[in-house]
Amino acid sequence: MAFEVIPAIDIRDGRCVRLFQGDYDQETRYSDDPLATARDWEDLGAPRLHVVDLDGARAGMPVNHGVMAAIAAASGVPIEVSGGLRTLEDIAAAVRYGAGRIQIGSAAVRDPAMLAAAIDAYGEAICVSID
Repeated sequence: MAFEVIPAIDIRDGRCVRLFQGDYDQETRYSDDPLATARDWEDLGAPRLHVVDLDGARAGMPVNHGVMAAIAAASGVPIEVSGGLRTLEDIAAAVRYGAGRIQIGSAAVRDPAMLAAAIDAYGEAICVSID
């Protein structure tokens, strides 16, 4: 069985970070340049990138759309995005800036009608994330 290894780029305050066990008070900063990080993963052969708006996940609405749009525009591989995408408008904006896959987390449970509408509008570009 074939599988893909998909690198994740977690964005907080416009920087690449990793949270320790999801704790926003325990963050390791890896890079101040998410575009360079995306290019590095692409150069290493990543088939796609998973880009997470951590600020958006916490705020309940997208915060780092500009950074994510820049990664999508500069990347030669598909990107999937998550974090704070809780409305059809949020999802439409991500599709417009070039996200090929949209991960919906808690909104899938909290608003099943929105999830159904997103699937109707964007089909297989929508996936549900459970963590």
